[in-house]
Amino acid sequence: MRITRELLHRIAEDTVGEHAEKDPTIIAAYLHGTVLEGEDPVLGGTADIDLVFIHEKYDREREIIRMTEDVHLDIEHHSKEMYQPAKELRTRPWLGNTMFSCKPIYDPEHFIDFTQAGVRGLFFHYENVLARAEELMNRARATWLYFHNRQTAFGPDQVMAYLQALEDAANAVASLFGPPLGGRRFLSHFRDLTEHISRPEMYPKLIQLLSGDEVQVWQRNVEEIKTWMFEWQDDLKRLNQGYSVPAVLNIHRLAYYMRAYEAMLGSDQPETALWPLLHTWTLMVQTMPSQSGGWQVVCERTGLMGEGFEAHLDGLDDFLDKVEVLVENWEPDGGF
Repeated sequence: MRITRELLHRIAEDTVGEHAEKDPTIIAAYLHGTVLEGEDPVLGGTADIDLVFIHEKYDREREIIRMTEDVHLDIEHHSKEMYQPAKELRTRPWLGNTMFSCKPIYDPEHFIDFTQAGVRGLFFHYENVLARAEELMNRARATWLYFHNRQTAFGPDQVMAYLQALEDAANAVASLFGPPLGGRRFLSHFRDLTEHISRPEMYPKLIQLLSGDEVQVWQRNVEEIKTWMFEWQDDLKRLNQGYSVPAVLNIHRLAYYMRAYEAMLGSDQPETALWPLLHTWTLMVQTMPSQSGGWQVVCERTGLMGEGFEAHLDGLDDFLDKVEVLVENWEPDGGF
């Protein structure tokens, strides 16, 4: 099946129509994510469709619905209280940007229309942009302080907290110029951003903080990452055999990740596969009843656990110093 943006939109609209007809608690629904963006939503021959259903009240979690091996729906269920008051979303880096750019698909009560009007007013005002960046920056600094002032207890929770700090630090910069970055293309988008703002040195620094090695090392060590990819695959299959898993680790997303890894490893930026692989693998191990030996070896290899972690913390401190200077010196015209 040929995957096009038009096909993905049509699937989204049909899905929303079916759910709205069956579920009277749904007051609105919208489409967001890469399907709406200018770049190709397909990576490695696969794509997901990000939908949000807004309810008066809800008791459902995020769900994954398989369409084909190559396409799935990623549906979140929200309460309308999450969006009120709308003007406060202007300072929320994730939900604010999502609401600013999303496409309403079902909105009979004009809930999304009114909410978007409240969000879009003054969204790019200096104080609101700065507030979004500072929230992420301060969160990353708080994580660094937590590790700095305590003896580290190594494990998946520690690794995930550190990875979240890296994501927050990078997105503090991204939030000055647009929406925060995430998902499979997190690293490639950050690389593009740093080149656009004439701070290209920040990308290799982020790679080193993530992996313990420079970009050039990983470009020579593609086979090593490929080995990890297949261990990751084995753990995902094992996790989905009888255990309750987060939606992001649903077995229907296996091809979505594996084919993306293959595409990245076959490109001139193979190191970009490191983020989705390490991030989802750590989440996997947080969920597993027993820890993955392969994951632990990889974390020690990359310095995310063990003796290398102190060097990572020192590097994160330096990286955050640079982020803080960028945020402090940012000007509304997009300069520094």
